[in-house]
Amino acid sequence: MTMVRAGVVPGHRMAGYVVVGVLVVASVAAATVGVFGWNRVFTGLFFGAAVTVGVMFALFGRDGVELTEDAIVRRTPWGTSTVAWDRVVAGRFALGENGRWTLALDLNGGDEPHRELVLLSVPPVARPIGSAYDMRKREQVDEIRTILRHKRIPVTILPEIADGLQRHWKIAPPAPGPHT
Repeated sequence: MTMVRAGVVPGHRMAGYVVVGVLVVASVAAATVGVFGWNRVFTGLFFGAAVTVGVMFALFGRDGVELTEDAIVRRTPWGTSTVAWDRVVAGRFALGENGRWTLALDLNGGDEPHRELVLLSVPPVARPIGSAYDMRKREQVDEIRTILRHKRIPVTILPEIADGLQRHWKIAPPAPGPHT
């Protein structure tokens, strides 16, 4: 089994990343104007935007969840934590915020206040795959389901979500039984 990459960046962290991006643009633009004068404002903004793109790729690229054979690794730009598979009680594919479909794991024990680990959040599937985004999300759903099945983690799924995944993305619903 290979590593599966998943994870959803929470809104408060995303807002922090946006603030960092704005500060990077402002500092690079201010430094450019300070060195070359006011006639280089747009040059400073351009270079600031270019540096910000790199910073954003680094921040968002580091933020995520990796499901490995041994454990679940949660990464943020400033740290890493590990969740043992034996802490996972179940998985669920349900309605999340803003009508999105959310695939999450319920955890027991541990010292953190949140006992839920969101692995994936996708818009409702209402048509066949039509873009690279849809294809990647379909692959992620399939990879996560495979590792959860391998780890014998029971997964509940709302009937309308199961129907949409089966009808449009051709992902079969979980088999009935104790480890669906």
